[in-house]
Amino acid sequence: MTLGQLKAQGTPREIGRALGMAGRAAVLTHLRGNPFWREAVDPVHAGRRARMAETVRTRFPAIWAEIEGLAEGLGLPFAEVFAWQCRGDILAALPPFAEAEGCTSVLRPGNPAVMAHNEDGYPSLRGHCFLADLAPEGAPRFVSFCYPGSIPGHTFAMTEAGLGMTVNNIRLQGVEPSVPRMVLGRAMLACATAADAVALLESANSGGFHIGLGEAASGRLWSVEYGGGALTAQEVTAPFAHANHALHHSGGLASQYITRSSADRQARAEALLAGDPLAVLADAAGPGLPIRRTDPCDPDEENTLATVVMRLDGGGIDWRVYDDPAQPPTHAGRIGG
Repeated sequence: MTLGQLKAQGTPREIGRALGMAGRAAVLTHLRGNPFWREAVDPVHAGRRARMAETVRTRFPAIWAEIEGLAEGLGLPFAEVFAWQCRGDILAALPPFAEAEGCTSVLRPGNPAVMAHNEDGYPSLRGHCFLADLAPEGAPRFVSFCYPGSIPGHTFAMTEAGLGMTVNNIRLQGVEPSVPRMVLGRAMLACATAADAVALLESANSGGFHIGLGEAASGRLWSVEYGGGALTAQEVTAPFAHANHALHHSGGLASQYITRSSADRQARAEALLAGDPLAVLADAAGPGLPIRRTDPCDPDEENTLATVVMRLDGGGIDWRVYDDPAQPPTHAGRIGG
């Protein structure tokens, strides 16, 4: 099923409303009743959600307004929709919920630098996700993969400022977040430079994410792991892969949850790094659980919903999005530069 498209511009609330309307049917049909949604909104997590809500309201008012618009577009209570934006921070330490959310990224420095990523999500959402081309008022335009019911910034994105971003879940343990990791990812999309983005991520305590970060103006790539109030950023100077567990974040190395799929995909991707990044992400022939995930009985309840390849050159990003890497891209464009 082809990835949908959304184009919108305007105030944060208007952007959020457009996102909500685009995802409303899928949220009501496939998400609102699932165990992950029910756990995220459970009253047992009210204290955590209230702490994160206060931080977002005071420090990130534009994103707060975007989530308000998202709730309006979905036709759901704001508190419920905000809780869903906190799901990764709340559920990472709660089996079986920690099993979910996994993707694979490949970063290859050079001229051009290449960033590639498999976006893996709930199989039931195939055909309901969309590629959003958004021009928020007072911020750079960006293109991002979007899940219904969620703000952008936690999948993959390319911005008019020439920043490329891929995002992988890290299941940090023992974290008491003050801001949702998804909100920090969304805030990155307004940054002018990679240095600004790293400084933003250093400044708040959240759940764990890995960011593959590329800057077209310099052609440089970084592997950034953040969460639990700590961040490590390593420049990528050789082909690099990441598959959902911390590789250099001290807190993650000390205490994290690694699924079998995450371990298998990391090992297989590292074994294939000499090849083309798109071929790495298309691989399903490894000895363990595959990089490209198509089994409806995947043990993490994840399937590959889209694959992106970004080439950073001349201050801009040429990008292609594939439903199936063996077929021509379904979407392509250039942004920035």
